[in-house]
Order: sequence, then structure tokens, then C-alpha cells
Amino acid sequence: MRILVVDDEKLLVKGMKFNLENEGYEVDCAYDGAAAVELARNGRFDLIILDVMMPELDGLEACMRIREFSNIPIIMLTAKSEDADKLMGFESGADDYLTKPFNILELKARVRALLRRAAGTQRMAGKCLSAGGITLNTEERSASLDGNPVELTAKEYDLIELLMRNPRRIYSRENLMNVVWGYSYAGDYRTVDVHIRRLREKLERNPAEPEYILTKWGVGYYFKG
Repeated sequence: MRILVVDDEKLLVKGMKFNLENEGYEVDCAYDGAAAVELARNGRFDLIILDVMMPELDGLEACMRIREFSNIPIIMLTAKSEDADKLMGFESGADDYLTKPFNILELKARVRALLRRAAGTQRMAGKCLSAGGITLNTEERSASLDGNPVELTAKEYDLIELLMRNPRRIYSRENLMNVVWGYSYAGDYRTVDVHIRRLREKLERNPAEPEYILTKWGVGYYFKG
């Protein structure tokens, strides 16, 4: 597995590189957002660790630009812990979020979890889930709407696959955080709302009046199969 680590704190980058390489990962490094976008465009990476506050191009803008051409899993790093900053990271397309200073063991655990979910479990070739115009290829972890490919982040894919595999089952935001993000994820439950909204924008013909990714008010979300 190949990881791109991007942060303008070179000592921190050195420490992350050392620890991740000890886990068996191949690690490339960059120190600003513009370089991150260029490397992501031209290289083959399995995951990106991306700091928010950087010169040239900040991490949020870099994340949005990477999302224009790739659905590679991205973990955002930031010195800010406010919920609004975390939500901005998810809005820009990040899959996970870690606040500085962080324990390197937690970073490695999140890297493993995100890579494991991105890889998915081995399934029968060509197996698909379909409802209306929405189709998931569970082997390739890809999605399409009315036959047109739709780019989903790793977490967006995990979320819609869970809902489509369990149609009409209502999941609370807490349930979804536990299943999709992992029971130890200490995030804001509004993260789920952000991802549901992004899924509707990508997979519903009219996001304002969704046909399939529905809300049970006061309870949670479900997929109308």
C-alpha cells in the first residue's frame, strides 16, 4: 500500500513517514497543497494524509481539487478541533479527520481501518446492487446513476452500500457512525448528515426530493429499495 503524507511541518512528516513505513507502507511526502494535487494526479496512491493549514494551497482546497479526478481515501489533519472545521473537511471530500496533536497509534489505526474499508471484502466478480437508476458494483466499489459513472469517496461508498444492502431498515446517525466509521470514531453525528446530503446530490435525480435515500424524521436514514 502506498500513502502520500502532506504537511508543511517537516518534522511531523518525518515522524509519520517513519512510523508508517515501519507498518509496511510505502510513503511519499509533500509539504504544500499544490504539490499534493500534482502528486495525487500523477501517482498511484492508496490513501492520502492531508494537513489543512499549508502554504501555496490549503488542505481543504487541495482535497476538493483531488476529488475532481480521484476518490482516493483522504484523512485530514488540523490543529483546530471545532465541529465547524471538521464539517468543512467532510464537505471538501475528506473521509476521516484527526486533530493535532494526535497519538501516532490512533493515526495508524485509522489508516488501517480506512484502507480496509476502501479495499472491501472479496466478493463474486460482477456482483451488483441496483435500485431504480442507482447501481453499485460491489467488486469494483463503483457507482453509477442511469448508467453514468458517479465518483464516490470511500466513506460515501461504504454508507450507500450499507443502506442498499438493507433496504427499508432505518439507521440512526449513531448506528451509521458505529458501522461505517467504526465504533471508536469520536466524530460529530452531523458528519452523517453531510455524507447523506452528498450522496443525494450525486445519486438522486432531484436531491431536493429524494426517491431512494430517505429520512425518517426523528429516527434516522434508510434506503427505499
